[in-house]
Amino acid sequence: MAVTEPAPAAVSAAHEGILRRQSARESAARTYARALPIVPVRARGLTIEGADGQRYLDCLSGAGTLALGHNHPVVLEAIRKVLDSGAPLHVLDLATPVKDAFTTELFRTLPRELADRGRIQFCGPAGTDAVEAALKLVRTATGREGMVAFTGAYHGMTAGALEVSGGARDVRVARLPYPQDYRCPFGIGGAEGAELAARWTESLLDDPKSGVPRPAGMILEPVQGEGGVIPAPDDWLRRMREITAARSIPLIADEVQTGVGRTGTFWAVEHSGVVPDVMVLSKAIGGSLPLAVVIYRDDLDVWSPGAHAGTFRGNQLAMAAGAATLAYVRENGLAERAGVLGTRMLTQLRSLAAEHPCIGDVRGRGLMIGVELVDPACSGGAGSLGDSGGPGGPGGGTGTPGGASAVRSLPAGLLDRSLRPLPPAPELAAAVQRECLSRGLIVELGGRHSSVVRLLPPLTITDEQAAAILDRLADAISAAERQHHG
Repeated sequence: MAVTEPAPAAVSAAHEGILRRQSARESAARTYARALPIVPVRARGLTIEGADGQRYLDCLSGAGTLALGHNHPVVLEAIRKVLDSGAPLHVLDLATPVKDAFTTELFRTLPRELADRGRIQFCGPAGTDAVEAALKLVRTATGREGMVAFTGAYHGMTAGALEVSGGARDVRVARLPYPQDYRCPFGIGGAEGAELAARWTESLLDDPKSGVPRPAGMILEPVQGEGGVIPAPDDWLRRMREITAARSIPLIADEVQTGVGRTGTFWAVEHSGVVPDVMVLSKAIGGSLPLAVVIYRDDLDVWSPGAHAGTFRGNQLAMAAGAATLAYVRENGLAERAGVLGTRMLTQLRSLAAEHPCIGDVRGRGLMIGVELVDPACSGGAGSLGDSGGPGGPGGGTGTPGGASAVRSLPAGLLDRSLRPLPPAPELAAAVQRECLSRGLIVELGGRHSSVVRLLPPLTITDEQAAAILDRLADAISAAERQHHG
């Protein structure tokens, strides 16, 4: 008997009904669902199909979780193998062949100095759980309480992770400027701005009257993601490693979003050659399933049994999917591919910026890309230099009027207000996101003012898919620009 496809009207009604029930039942704290009113029912690679039959190119990738895209064959096969084997799916922190295989593959990818002396702690299943574990670890190991973190940071939504994120106010956490070009807090950008940020750090840690006692650790993101896609300058990151090592302050690298090839190296710290004392890992390491771990140097391993735990730290399906993902990325050179393709996409986006005054900056590393939208009708004001509330990124300036490249050409102390970055345009960014969705492209917004359009495509995208992404984004920007400015 032939199967009759549901009528378009019935499909649309089912789609709308699901969205209506979600709105009625789910928390007011829901986020992505507000900006992306779709109901995914099938997905493969870069593509999602909604309950309404529409197809989308997914450049959100589960906020960077899907290194191989949706339902990659190697991931599905790894999951099926565990399911078919009769192995237990949940065993707390007991040793299993699946766990051993995951840990072995993970250690194979780590910076050698850390892998040789590394210990692993399986946490609760989210990245914020791993951040909490890392904070507890360094506080236990050093006997100190305070932490040093950075403006614009995002480390998670639980209490301790929020304390070290940029928007929090906690007396135990000192916040330092994170170097950036487009909206440099010192009004300089480039190597000079990064050097000032490093000196500020040294002064705060060494000045007995700074009000900041020696901290238990420093936590940073090699590329700030939610903060607006801001890559840390390699020289600055090396300075942070030197500063912390000289003062016996453990350095924690949050690689939750940057890890597993996303930025063009397997781990983003590899760009600078820095080996942190602690690495926080989640998202892509689970191959699309919940998994989070902390990797740290063995001399920090002073925890007593049970000092940190989590019921769901033994997820065998996530470990199997994660091991398959790690191996596939490593064996197929996907990190290197992300670096090459990301550079090409950034170049094309910078060419696009020359045609659109509303694009203030284009920046990123590998397939972690940000396009900051600004209001070209304004000058100075909210987007002025020295406003550390705005995003920007080293190596990402477009060289457009009002950008950091113009500012750096001025003598120190003679900053021209007319050359300050333009104010961020969050409403325009939201309009671009909507226009992208109507063209079948899913993007995320980020940055301090939600004015940065973020692209996080899977590492498996083809050249043709990358071109389609940029074409749809360019069309969306043009359409939103016309609506926004009449």
